[in-house]
Amino acid sequence: MTMSFRSIAAAALCAAVAAPLAAAAAQVGSITISAPWARETAPGQANGGGFLSIANTGKADDRLLGASSPAAREVQLHSMEMDGSVMRMRQVTGGIAVPAGQTVRLKPGSLHLMFIGLKQPLKRGEAVPVTLRFERAGTIKVRLAVQPVGAMEAGNGGH
Repeated sequence: MTMSFRSIAAAALCAAVAAPLAAAAAQVGSITISAPWARETAPGQANGGGFLSIANTGKADDRLLGASSPAAREVQLHSMEMDGSVMRMRQVTGGIAVPAGQTVRLKPGSLHLMFIGLKQPLKRGEAVPVTLRFERAGTIKVRLAVQPVGAMEAGNGGH
């Protein structure tokens, strides 16, 4: 009985430690990615959203050109803007500028990653692997922690 309790306790500890590591910051050169997360999706939902912060500590501007993930057929860069009283989502062409010395936030209701053609639902507690492609920094691999449906930022539990 003691051995199975230890096994369960060890598994719980590993899960607790691994969850925060699944969405750890990533850095290549002067570009740092932090707070990477995605929203949970419903079964059968074809698309989903991903969010993160991009800090450019360098002296040269950079640009997020695109992204890819094995979790979806395609990953697009999107913006959301008000058009009168209607919120419109559009694919961003030409990438997202990341000026030198600044941080750009991809967040709900604004710039974000759009997973098109999800291969399976994004489930809370899992992580979505994504490769970001920058003009100067090259590629950066990150894992987006899947948060509940109503989440507005990483790790807030939907509140």
